[in-house]
Amino acid sequence: MPEVTVSKKAPEAAPSRLGDWFHPAFPFRRPVASSPFSMLREFSEEMDRMFRGISSGTEMEAWTPAMDIQRCNGNLVVSAELPGLRREDIKVEVSDDALVIEGERKQEHKEDHEGFHRWERSYGKFYRALPLPEGAKTDQIKAELKDGVLKVTIPAPEVAKKTRQVPVNA
Repeated sequence: MPEVTVSKKAPEAAPSRLGDWFHPAFPFRRPVASSPFSMLREFSEEMDRMFRGISSGTEMEAWTPAMDIQRCNGNLVVSAELPGLRREDIKVEVSDDALVIEGERKQEHKEDHEGFHRWERSYGKFYRALPLPEGAKTDQIKAELKDGVLKVTIPAPEVAKKTRQVPVNA
């Protein structure tokens, strides 16, 4: 039978800081002044970041495209950034008091290379209802989609409103 030698080591010193208690692979190393609640919040944020984008695939995620609204030459011009969307994916409706822009994106990207296959999908719906000013000529609205930007032009003369300044008392 082989001979085994046993030696006694001096005990290691206790950790001097709260951060020394954690394993090096643990993503958080906070000084003693940190509260346990901040550590829990950071842990929750890390878990959210890790699972972000994972869904069942049956539900549609909401997304909001960037929109600009401006007055130009007696028109109200609404520009919406809709990259990758086709005319068929966008619906523009108007009522007497609102402009509704809604749509859905369905993007799929496949790559086949030696040793791996990658398939990315991105789905989402959006819905925006924008109130129209008084006097907007809803029967003359024009919409155009060019290079991923939807531009809706609404003839809307500027209506002069009676305003007065109100003094602010101390």
